[in-house]
Amino acid sequence: MLRLHEARSVGRASWTWPWTCLLTLLPIVLACLASPARCIAQENAQSPRALTAQEIVSEMVSRNRARAAALPSYSARQVCQLTYRGFPGDRSGEMVLQVESTAGAGKRYALVSQSGSKFIIDHVLERLLRSEQEAQSARNREETALTPQNYNFDLLAEKTTAQGRFYVLRARPKIDNKFLFRGEVWVDATDFAVARIVAAPAKNPSFWITHTRIEQDYARIGSFWLPLQNTSVSKIRVLGGTATLRIQYQAYSLAPGAKGAIPGQAVGTQ
Repeated sequence: MLRLHEARSVGRASWTWPWTCLLTLLPIVLACLASPARCIAQENAQSPRALTAQEIVSEMVSRNRARAAALPSYSARQVCQLTYRGFPGDRSGEMVLQVESTAGAGKRYALVSQSGSKFIIDHVLERLLRSEQEAQSARNREETALTPQNYNFDLLAEKTTAQGRFYVLRARPKIDNKFLFRGEVWVDATDFAVARIVAAPAKNPSFWITHTRIEQDYARIGSFWLPLQNTSVSKIRVLGGTATLRIQYQAYSLAPGAKGAIPGQAVGTQ
């Protein structure tokens, strides 16, 4: 009889528990019915405020400057591969470079190896290298930086993937500069760093190219976000072929003392 009584008691407790919760919550429910505006205000006060495009860009620019100042130098292996498919025949070439980047001095490139079509190496990959070196000048860096001085920004969406949460911005260049682009910029919602770019050049780089799609991915190396891979696919005028340029960055090595945390603060929580 004792065991049966205990079992019934437990049964009654388990069934009456929701009613106990309801009685506990009843004063809150009645308060909300009496003053719904106050309850909504309390709920909003507990949730982070949504950021505007201007706030996201401002924080991104500030964090980028802090990261650049905290990264005195690094080295990496840069693999450049160009593949052409179409008339009059398929061709490909590859150039491997050792890159040394020093704050205030730009980048230095040393050829490690090259293979494939000599025409592609001499007329495309070496020209690409000269163009990249040109872009490293102080004036070009200022004129092509991802800032409100060079671009207009709109917030398109907030997306969550396996890699994290991102703000997706639309970037529209204010001038037609061959080093600028128009398209989407994915900004990491925690570090406010550029994680991905999907775009097209703001200015057609050549008469012989009808369309180019660029995909640039970045990776977090220590406390810093550095280029991981760039893929550009171009349609060739007249010949009707397709040229795919892929640049991969490997074996990053940060200089001693460059691995500290990046200063910054949370935004949108007030």
